[in-house]
Amino acid sequence: MNSPRTKFYKDRQNAKWTGVCAGISDYTGIDVTIVRLAFVLGTVFTGGSGLLAYWIISWMTPDKPGRLYEKTREDKKFWQNVRSNPRRVARDVRSRFREIDRRLADVEAYVTSSNHRLASEIERLR
Repeated sequence: MNSPRTKFYKDRQNAKWTGVCAGISDYTGIDVTIVRLAFVLGTVFTGGSGLLAYWIISWMTPDKPGRLYEKTREDKKFWQNVRSNPRRVARDVRSRFREIDRRLADVEAYVTSSNHRLASEIERLR
């Protein structure tokens, strides 16, 4: 089951025509200008069949939901990375959790150690 954030959508909000190139740009993270230029060059070099492909994609693809990324740039970048390389993103998330766990263990070890200065400060505050 795919998350709505990992599907391909037309992006009518940033569209010039029907939103297919803007959707490809949103899905891949490639600049929309480069996607549009590639589409134009592809259409010219294939004798116009790129235009037919564009219309078919436009007809088959749903519109992007309004609040897909919760309007934050970091959220958008995260989901673009999930689409492009989910294993790497999962590995990075696991690595971040391991680092947080290690830091928490260091704090816990410091707090529970027999640090006499810390123990005396706590006693003084009581």
